[in-house]
Amino acid sequence: MRGIVEEPLLQLVPKRFDYIGNVAVISIPPELAAYKKVIASKLFSVRGNTQAVLNKVSKLEGEHRIADFEVLLGESTETIHRENGYIYKLDIKKVFFNPRLYSERKRVTSKIKSGERIIIPFAGVGPFVLPAAGKGARVYAIEINPEACACLKENIRINRLEEQITVIQEDFENAFRNENIIHTENGLSAWVRPRNGKTEGLQIPESGFDRAIVPTPYGMDHFLERISKLVKKGGYIHFYTFKAESQIPGRIDEYKRMGLEVEFYRRAGNVAPGICRWGFDLIKK
Repeated sequence: MRGIVEEPLLQLVPKRFDYIGNVAVISIPPELAAYKKVIASKLFSVRGNTQAVLNKVSKLEGEHRIADFEVLLGESTETIHRENGYIYKLDIKKVFFNPRLYSERKRVTSKIKSGERIIIPFAGVGPFVLPAAGKGARVYAIEINPEACACLKENIRINRLEEQITVIQEDFENAFRNENIIHTENGLSAWVRPRNGKTEGLQIPESGFDRAIVPTPYGMDHFLERISKLVKKGGYIHFYTFKAESQIPGRIDEYKRMGLEVEFYRRAGNVAPGICRWGFDLIKK
């Protein structure tokens, strides 16, 4: 953008952007409003198959965790994204998807063994769900956003994994309140869906799930205690939190007090100045 954007403003030009399928997504600061179209044109030329350029104008908001986008070039915000051998059909304006976590998703998936029973809250359009099922696991995916649930079901169909995945549209916190758990004749606990009075297809093994994958939204660390109750002793919880590096030793101590052994942890991307997403591999003791 040198020679196009005024020299004093060059430092404000974003250093990175994302591709979701064939849609480019960038966050242009308000100070560069006059240059939005020319920046979009430059991005449009980066790849020959780019169909649209979107400007992210808000952070993730609301219980559905979606942001606002301004369409700078192109028309459709629907796209097909390919990652780690799976296909995801989605509308970027209606659902949340972070392409930067592809290597982290691949890392976690590599640990899954065939036959495991896995629960995944905040499942979105399925970037953790489909690879887990592809490894032979039985997966229960929970997502509150109806648009994301519709996309997830379509992605399950496209990838031919219908027999291994159950999708539940519900708020995870509401789904696993004590009053929504009953005991069945075969010794399992089943979740009763309070909205329509019907029993949903999720059955919690009496010993607990083998593994939980929890791509936790910002500021919702309290879900860890609830999810840990659903995992068997010796089972794994892959938990994500947003913290400054100085807070991590305190988090590790807290997890130990909760009866969780920290097997591994790593930084999985910066989200704000001084704040990173951290992924923890925890073992329930």
